[in-house]
Amino acid sequence: MKVVILAGGLGTRLGEETSIKPKPMVTIGGYPILWHIMKIYSFYGFNEFIVLCGYKSEVIKEYFVNYYINNSDITVDLETNNVQVHRNTSEPWKVTMVYTGRDTLTGGRIKKAQQFIGNETFMLTYGDGVANINIAELIESHKKSGKLATLTAYQPEGRFGTIGISSNGTVESFQEKPKQGGAWINAGFFVLQPEIFDYIPEGDDVIWEQEPLKNLSKDGKLNAYKHDGFWHAMDMLKDKIDLNNMWSQNSAPWKIWND
Repeated sequence: MKVVILAGGLGTRLGEETSIKPKPMVTIGGYPILWHIMKIYSFYGFNEFIVLCGYKSEVIKEYFVNYYINNSDITVDLETNNVQVHRNTSEPWKVTMVYTGRDTLTGGRIKKAQQFIGNETFMLTYGDGVANINIAELIESHKKSGKLATLTAYQPEGRFGTIGISSNGTVESFQEKPKQGGAWINAGFFVLQPEIFDYIPEGDDVIWEQEPLKNLSKDGKLNAYKHDGFWHAMDMLKDKIDLNNMWSQNSAPWKIWND
């Protein structure tokens, strides 16, 4: 089963780093967040990826083209231009990088991947979110549902703590950053049947999260897999700092693979 990753975003809220690279190439512990996402899928045996590029796509292409050499010990004979590889640590990945346009929206990007996916079930996620999600359970939920699409639903913590106050002004309870009132959000990590392409019209201005998903829901074709573990998107600079701190402290919940 192929894994499609949306990796065309600008990431303007992440600061100066995204002026020279696309958002999915912003690093956590020295590795692009895109690499972390791929490691999650690879842990479950899924090693064929289709990366949907846009803004500064050349950065993603150069990263994977040079991945083998950059992760090896090498000797270069400048006189003969011979390169000898002594040791390398690579990945069993096959990565197809598709330029889908600089300003194309999510639905338009997915539609342009159709020719690379073919008539088979595939997975899709965003290039800026990590989780300790059980991919095997996600796929099983999709199969049991019999629906065309499954998304991963997650209850994020609130931004602020809550307090319970009695009528006389006494604080009766205090809860630090509770779940947001029972609300579930779309956390990505989709499993999709090829028929979902019928729900995505042609055009660069199609938003996957608008009419395509809404129509799938209206037709009763959209399943939700509830993930109650760890999930974190990298939307702002604070998110990047938090994720890097988790990694440096060896407490990154999404690192389900062995070194």
